[in-house]
Amino acid sequence: MTLARNVLGGELLPCSYDPVTGFYRDGCCETGPDDHGTHVVCARVTTAFLDFSREHGNDLSTPRPQWRFAGLKPGDRWCLCVQRWLEALRAGVAPPVVLEATNATTLQYVKLEVLQLHAWHKTADGSPAG
Repeated sequence: MTLARNVLGGELLPCSYDPVTGFYRDGCCETGPDDHGTHVVCARVTTAFLDFSREHGNDLSTPRPQWRFAGLKPGDRWCLCVQRWLEALRAGVAPPVVLEATNATTLQYVKLEVLQLHAWHKTADGSPAG
């Protein structure tokens, strides 16, 4: 068994345990043959992205207790489908990407340079930079 890699070539780090994310709901942006959406981009969602996603048929903000889903808030980290992230990029609302937690499979769809331009950076105290 090999460990999943991130887009930087290192070990794939968890994206989020609160809320728990990932196609397999294991906190990581892992993918496999059952993941037809290719949920491999770890992003810090923004209001603009959540609005965009809802307008395009995937409401990630509304709680769905029947699926144990509390709904996302701006700043939450979530494993996104790579195609939805690309749609948001073309629309100018792509949320920032957490490179260390974004699966290397993403590189089949998006160049590393593009991801780096949209990378989320944090300061030493963990707050967003800039």
